[in-house]
Amino acid sequence: MGIPVSQMWTVASYVFGQKLAGRERYPLVLMLEPLFRCNLACAGCGKIQYPAHVLKMNLSPEECFRAVDECGAPMVSIPGGEPLMHPEIDKIVEGLVARKKYIYLCTNALLLREKIDLFKPSKYLSFSVHLDGQKDEHDFSVCKEGGYELAIEGVREAVKRGFRVTTNTTLFDGFDPNHVRKFFSEMMDLGVEGMMLSPGYSYDKAPDQQHFLGRARTRRLFRALLSNRDPKWQFNMSPLFLEFLMGKRHYKCTPWGMPTFNLFGWQKPCYLLQDGYADTFAELMESTNWENYGTESGNPKCANCMVHSGYEASAVHENFTTVRGFIDTARAFLFKRYPDAEALKMLDEPVQSVHAKAGLVQLKVNENASQREEVEV
Repeated sequence: MGIPVSQMWTVASYVFGQKLAGRERYPLVLMLEPLFRCNLACAGCGKIQYPAHVLKMNLSPEECFRAVDECGAPMVSIPGGEPLMHPEIDKIVEGLVARKKYIYLCTNALLLREKIDLFKPSKYLSFSVHLDGQKDEHDFSVCKEGGYELAIEGVREAVKRGFRVTTNTTLFDGFDPNHVRKFFSEMMDLGVEGMMLSPGYSYDKAPDQQHFLGRARTRRLFRALLSNRDPKWQFNMSPLFLEFLMGKRHYKCTPWGMPTFNLFGWQKPCYLLQDGYADTFAELMESTNWENYGTESGNPKCANCMVHSGYEASAVHENFTTVRGFIDTARAFLFKRYPDAEALKMLDEPVQSVHAKAGLVQLKVNENASQREEVEV
C-alpha cells in the first residue's frame, strides 16, 4: 500500500469531520512554498521566473507555522523552488512534525545527501523526490545532465536511513509509456514507498510550451501507463484520481482542496494560477470567485488541466463521503491490474521522442541556475 494506514485514518477522520460540520469547501493539503529559489531551471516550470530580489526571499518558520495553523489541513506539501535551499528548512519541518502534520518535502534531491542529517525519520515526513522517468527523460525535463544519478543517490541514502520516500513525476507529451512503466518498476526496486504522477500544466512563463498535454492526450497516455499494471507498483495517490487520469471518471475542479501559501500570501485560486492574493486563509475562501475556475467554467487557463492540485481533492472527497466512492476505492485496492487489451496495443505504437521534436530548445543551466543560454538539441 502506497499510503500508510495512519495517514489514511487521519485524512478520513478529517474529511468526515468537515462533512459533519456541513462545510462544502475545505482544504485537504496545504501547498506551502517557503521560497521560489531553485538549483534547477526545468523547461516546463514557471515557478522560478521571478526577479532576482524575489528569488532571494524566504518565508520564516513562524510565517509557515501561522499559515499551517490558519489553514488546518492535515497534510502539507512543501514545494518551491527547492526547499532544501531554505536556510531554516529543518526548523520548518520540525515545527510541522510537532503539529502532527503529514509532510511531503518536494525536492529534486540534488542536495539531499548533503542536507539529510538535518532531519530525523518520522511517519509524518516523506521526501517527495522529483524524478520525471528514466535517465534520458528526467535529465531532459530538468535540463541537467547527470541529474538523474544525483537524485537516485539521494533516494538510496534516504531509504537506507529509514525515511519515507516517494517520487513525484510530471509527464509530458512525447514520453514513451513503456519507458515510464519500466521506471515504475525501478522505483519499487529502490524501496520507494509510493509514486505520485501528474500531467504537465502549461505555465504561461515556462520556456518549453510545446510538450504540455491536452486532456484527450492525457487520458490516452495514462490509460496506456496505468492499465495492465504490475501488482508491485504502489502509488501515493487516490486510486480514484488515477482512474480520472485514465479517463474512467469525471470530476469537477476543487482548487480550494489544495490552497497555496507563499511569499506573496494566499494565492488565488490555486497552486498553478496566479489571479491575485489574499492576506488570510479566510479571505481566500470567501473572496475567490471559485465558479470562474475548472473546465466547466470555460476559463481557457483551465481547459486542459487535470493535475492533482485541482482534482485529487475531488477524488478524496468522493472516497470518504459517498458509499459508491468507498466501494470503488476498495475495489481499486483489491483489483489493481486494470486489464485492458486496447491499452496493451497502445504500448506498441511508435512514439516520437521529446528529444527529436523540431525546433526544440534545451536550457543549459549553470550551477546557481541564475543564467541560461539556449543550445540546439
